[in-house]
Amino acid sequence: MDEVITAADASSIARSMSSGSSIIPYNLPLLSAFLSFALAQFLKLFTTWYKEKRWDSRRMLGSGGMPSSHSATVTALAAAIGFQEGTGGVMYDASGVRLHAGRQAELLNQIVCELPPEHPVSNVRPLRDSLGHTPLQVVAGGVLGCVVAYLMRDST
Repeated sequence: MDEVITAADASSIARSMSSGSSIIPYNLPLLSAFLSFALAQFLKLFTTWYKEKRWDSRRMLGSGGMPSSHSATVTALAAAIGFQEGTGGVMYDASGVRLHAGRQAELLNQIVCELPPEHPVSNVRPLRDSLGHTPLQVVAGGVLGCVVAYLMRDST
């Protein structure tokens, strides 16, 4: 015989799913971080087009660029935890260490290009120079992360 689910049964099932007994637990900070990362990577398509007047889909998978997905992810995670648990230096990495490492790679690539062709290092593959972010890119990523975490908090 076919089973019939009443409105009361459906309501109790929905309550049990939202109370954390589902197979995949609802983790607001983790979801906020993933959504911020994906949104920041997607927005890089448009910021690259605005700046360089060309579409470059590789920007969605690469590091560097506007906004900083690293800052957006970390800020969304921290803000969501703060919203969920209350409030009681990672941005430094994005704007400081990685930015300067990228500038050093750019300079080293320029030095290698100026070497004579017979030099053993002249045929080395260039270093990636788009590692870090400018302060504006970090701030944009941080704002994006806060907005996503705040909106995710209100959606529950």
